[in-house]
Amino acid sequence: MLNTAISTIQDEHRSLSAVIHGLRYLVREARVSGKPPNFKLLWAMLYYIDSFPDKLHNPKENTYLFARLRARTHDADQLLADLERQHLEVAEHARALEQALGHFEAGADDGLERFSVAVEKFAEETWTHMNQEEKVLLPLAKKHLSAEDWAEIAEAFGANGDPRFGADPDNEFRHLFTRIVNLAPPPIGVGPTRR
Repeated sequence: MLNTAISTIQDEHRSLSAVIHGLRYLVREARVSGKPPNFKLLWAMLYYIDSFPDKLHNPKENTYLFARLRARTHDADQLLADLERQHLEVAEHARALEQALGHFEAGADDGLERFSVAVEKFAEETWTHMNQEEKVLLPLAKKHLSAEDWAEIAEAFGANGDPRFGADPDNEFRHLFTRIVNLAPPPIGVGPTRR
């Protein structure tokens, strides 16, 4: 169960990273081409990076992984406090991205620059957070959690998920991720090439 739980957590991190990478790519493409991006695609990406961590991923980490680790050891107390604070800040950071995208879409002269800065800041913060979880937190969890803890965590992150997080939130985000991939141009997706 340990490998299943860790693999699922890392898969969710990779999905989020892929969308953030795509967002950065589209911003760079808009800067180079001077053409307006596909705002519909950008809004879908922002919805994903705002909602997926807030509604699905982070609550499971807090409720299962973090809580079980806190119950087993004090070695991770400060790290867990920092990661939980970062989880709370995700919504605030996503709002800054949404405001910057709205500013850009409205045609403000500094719109692309402002959105670009917000995207880079969000990407760096998110990747730093996920790196802390994967390189520091998960090794501590491997050291301190029992087989029963890992079974509970694997179940929470599994296909059935936890009913407290909605009827089928995994499905909602799978469909949204697929939509993003279908809207995004190559090389980040399979959608139409922009001309």
